[in-house]
Amino acid sequence: MSALCRDCFTHGDFTRRCPACGSPRIVAHDELERLSIAHMDCDAFYASVEKRDRPELRDVPVIVGGGKRGVVTTCCYIARINGVRSAMPMFKAIKACPQAVVIKPDFSKYRAESRRIMAMMADLTPLVQPLSLDEAWMDLSGTERLHGATPAETLARLQARIEAEVGITVSIGLAANKFLAKIASDLDKPRGYSVIGGAEAQAFLASRPVGILPGVGPAMVSSLENANFVTVGDIARAEPKDLAARFGSNGLRLHALAQGRDTRAVDPDQIRKSISAETTFNEDLRSQADLEDQLPHLAEKVARQARSGNLAGRVVTLKLRAADFKIITRRKTLAVPIQTARTILAVGKEMLAAELKAGGTNRSWRLIGVGITELIEPQNVESDFFGGDERRTLAGERTADAIRARFGAKALTSARALRGKSSAQD
Repeated sequence: MSALCRDCFTHGDFTRRCPACGSPRIVAHDELERLSIAHMDCDAFYASVEKRDRPELRDVPVIVGGGKRGVVTTCCYIARINGVRSAMPMFKAIKACPQAVVIKPDFSKYRAESRRIMAMMADLTPLVQPLSLDEAWMDLSGTERLHGATPAETLARLQARIEAEVGITVSIGLAANKFLAKIASDLDKPRGYSVIGGAEAQAFLASRPVGILPGVGPAMVSSLENANFVTVGDIARAEPKDLAARFGSNGLRLHALAQGRDTRAVDPDQIRKSISAETTFNEDLRSQADLEDQLPHLAEKVARQARSGNLAGRVVTLKLRAADFKIITRRKTLAVPIQTARTILAVGKEMLAAELKAGGTNRSWRLIGVGITELIEPQNVESDFFGGDERRTLAGERTADAIRARFGAKALTSARALRGKSSAQD
């Protein structure tokens, strides 16, 4: 069995301690020298950055989130031991871990650290596909001669470099494909390094719940379980034609994944799927006017992100969370892709009015959000997609972008956007 010491990077045939330095931090696997697809995942990223910047919090539970009425953005592992989880309402998190230190998210800082880490990954291979600020896939195929090391060793050195230079830990999953690599990175957190080879994949997956498969959310889990597919092994043993009859092409996709097969390539050019922004209110809101006041700031935020990323969306989405935490989402498909705050705001208000007219006026709301999906990279946007008022609006909003870029993000905003922000945690 091939083995690698994660401290001194010695290779050999050992399983317990490194014969060179005595370290117990060994990764060993029969396929270690042949695998090249990896998933890197920062450990409790936002909380880890905050602890790095405030060393006195090293042994203290830390929650990154938005006030008593918000939700947990992330939390450190000490807080998780006490029952805190991401997306948990803050009041429940504080009840579970009253001694926790709560820190408001600083996304500009997290984005800066993410760029540092992604640049380190790009130093090793051009095939880096980010999933979010704190995780990405890598394909290190054919890099052995470039780095003078196997992909397994290159990843161990990357892990050590991030810890030394950025001051946080990451976990690595090395596997035969993207699906397995993402599962592997979560097996031994924090500071983990796990391997899943192709030969063992189906046996490894067999007893796992169907929810582990990508694209299988709560509704799909329910559908699968109602059809007696409770474990991944149940899907792997099923006849493909039966799965196709029940679930269409998605059934065939799940059958392949259940057998450990995933043909997706690591694609550094893959476009993100959506852009959104949301805010949680300091107090529940009921009136349509109060809810509408929250939308301009959010629409501007989404539109700026779209323009800065050279993206446009064909679908506008609206998200509402009621006082009982029930989430409602609505979407509207437009005739052409858009990237202006004016259109996002108009469509968002239209969907909000329809939702309230259908019975929402009798409810209290604690959160609202808007976004765009079905993103494209528009070429010659004005001539190909936008015309008339939309083109003029886009020109005006780009001028506003230029003013903000020169004088700061707060240099220009609408009065109504400011009024909405005053009653929200954002």
